[in-house]
Amino acid sequence: MDTNQVEVNQGLAEQPRKSGFLRFVKDVIETLVLSIVLFVGVNVISARIRVDGASMEPTLDTGEYVVVNRLSYRLGTPQRGDIIVFHPPLAPQEEYIKRVIGLPGDEVEVRDGMIYVNGQPLNETYLQTKTNYPGSWRIPAGQLFVLGDNRNNSSDSHEWGTIALDSVVGKAVLVYWPPTDWELITHVSLANAAH
Repeated sequence: MDTNQVEVNQGLAEQPRKSGFLRFVKDVIETLVLSIVLFVGVNVISARIRVDGASMEPTLDTGEYVVVNRLSYRLGTPQRGDIIVFHPPLAPQEEYIKRVIGLPGDEVEVRDGMIYVNGQPLNETYLQTKTNYPGSWRIPAGQLFVLGDNRNNSSDSHEWGTIALDSVVGKAVLVYWPPTDWELITHVSLANAAH
């Protein structure tokens, strides 16, 4: 056998091995890039938070994990009854989850265990007990008034005031953990309290 023929055969054997390895490296890089793009995309449009505490019971329980739609209020505005995630004024590094009760310009009043917005009582079928504190608040422009569904055990706007619209992270849409609690979050319309 000719030595030139041996060299040609060795060269042919090495080429498929090299091209196979390069194809593998290319596939790994493409997969990594796609994974990063998907990860960033998912985190731009959504967030995930853990419910800590009993302030939203019976709607949400402590320990549940919730998906939050970050785009919902870039395309619209919060409505009464929406369950939102936001950064509270006294702890801006934290994320709280509460229900929107009052919108900018609204007058919110608590009397006789009921919530009134602009003089109209809210029909809050999701509550288990009556509210046991009185008060009244005028909601300034660019602000929201939020309360927990477990009114008597919630740190919310009745204690520390309104929240800025720009502190809102997004709208809670889905409980995803634990799997036994999986459900879409119902946002009750409280539109009967219009100006």
